[in-house]
Amino acid sequence: MFTGIVAGRARVESVEDTDGLRILRLALPVGLGAGLQLGASVAVAGTCLTVVEHDGDRARFDCIDETLRRTTLGGLRTGDEVNVERAARFGDEIGGHLLSGHVLDTLELVERAEVEGNLRLRFRAPRDAVRYLLPKGFVAVDGCSLTIGAVDAEGATFDVHLIPETRRVTTLDALRPGDRVNLEVDASTQAVVDTVERVLASRG
Repeated sequence: MFTGIVAGRARVESVEDTDGLRILRLALPVGLGAGLQLGASVAVAGTCLTVVEHDGDRARFDCIDETLRRTTLGGLRTGDEVNVERAARFGDEIGGHLLSGHVLDTLELVERAEVEGNLRLRFRAPRDAVRYLLPKGFVAVDGCSLTIGAVDAEGATFDVHLIPETRRVTTLDALRPGDRVNLEVDASTQAVVDTVERVLASRG
């Protein structure tokens, strides 16, 4: 599990496609590799990946076809930066909200605007994800826990606002219209919505 509090940006050192896998080698933020073990989970751009090799603050991750199909990781190139977070441990402060690192789909950034000292980002969501996006609810964008602002269900868009610290620590400040990011919706919201829909459907 993760909290959506991004630890920093990792740099993609190499990308290799082989035997049905995409191998990513990342240079992690200084100190993030301390105590890292083989088999540990790390959120990379919001996607839960398993450490298969590491040396200090460098780590290797293998991505299968399903991961590449559902996330933005298939488009990474050497030199790109990605948000990273180590898995939460018992006793850690939960500053964001609980995340699994299981990406639902990708989003397209359609607008960015400086508004009253913060940055507003507007994303277009897949139609089947819109019902899980509620004003003041939670969402994870490239692994960053954010509060949802305005939602336009008909236009399938929603807004988030970034404070200066979020812009400094994460990759989100570099986004431009047309860029795509990974989406994870709040699991509790998804469970409630799906349950209500099933109950209503069963009653005709």
